[in-house]
Amino acid sequence: MTLGAGRGSDMWHGAGVTGSGVVGPGPVNSGAMGPGAMGPGAPDAAEPRPEGYTPTQRDLPVIGAASAVPTPTLVDTPSPAAGGGEQGPLYVVGDVHGYLDELRTALLNQGLIDTEDHWIAGNARLWFLGDFTDRGPDGIGVIDLVMQLSAEAAAAGGYCKALMGNHELLLIGAKRFGDTPVGSGAGTASFQAAWLLNGGQRSDMERLQEHHVQWMSRLDAMALADDHLLVHSDTTAYLEYGGTITDVNDAVTESLTHHDADETWDLFRKFTKRFAFRDEAGATAARELLATYGGRRIVHGHSPIPYLLGEVGSEDGEDGAPQVHGPHVYADSLAVAMDGGVTMAGKLLVSRLPLPA
Repeated sequence: MTLGAGRGSDMWHGAGVTGSGVVGPGPVNSGAMGPGAMGPGAPDAAEPRPEGYTPTQRDLPVIGAASAVPTPTLVDTPSPAAGGGEQGPLYVVGDVHGYLDELRTALLNQGLIDTEDHWIAGNARLWFLGDFTDRGPDGIGVIDLVMQLSAEAAAAGGYCKALMGNHELLLIGAKRFGDTPVGSGAGTASFQAAWLLNGGQRSDMERLQEHHVQWMSRLDAMALADDHLLVHSDTTAYLEYGGTITDVNDAVTESLTHHDADETWDLFRKFTKRFAFRDEAGATAARELLATYGGRRIVHGHSPIPYLLGEVGSEDGEDGAPQVHGPHVYADSLAVAMDGGVTMAGKLLVSRLPLPA
């Protein structure tokens, strides 16, 4: 597996690690990042939008151009669920973190794309669980591929959708707010500092465009598919945003429309929490989420399986390459972890649901 930029070297070990497992910056000062650190830059001008396009509407395949799609497209073809057609098999993808080559290989092995990165899975359904960027070498390439597949899958009668991860919130914050101070439990912080400390890649920021930010900012936080409750983070923080899936998604989307640094930071902080389903009370926490939002099993990313199992000391995997063979089922079989630890030389997981018994 290719060792891309950021793997094993992107975490600042002098920083305090919060209970979420995300590195929390100390007090920010003018020299904290050194002379080579770059600011977020001014936002790019928004691309022209097709008539009638509403940027806050969710579940529409993409606007914007991936490298493989020279002309920006907007495909309004409804998913099979919305149109009443037959639904294809369901797949989920764990955290990608910029490892584009590993993602292409995993999707190709599952028969979802061809060697030219085009959708060939017909009416199959594909969910990405978030965290497309940071730590790996090509986060923007990952986003472009997901956007492209969203359009192609919808046109073929299937769908490719994605959830909001904490690293999407981190990247949005770094782009919008840069070094603007925000309040944190560890003192004064900024999105720019936190982004760099948690694997932010300058090449991603240089290539980040307004249509990428718009796409990320309208991703859902959670979804229900075939009795699987899909979320990014293994946390119960979702309960703080509403009692239904629609309420939670609307609350997160609405919050991001405010363009408020502290409010976005609060979202980021809550969705970096982890391990809610791991210990003795884990099954109880999982049942609470399922009773509230529906489904029989939670499927999440966020916490790498080796980290979740205590096989490595941190997400940067300095303790050696772990062995990951597939999703990790735990919490009385109520939770499935899908982050195979690609950032620590583990595995990028793409799995069909339901999992084999």
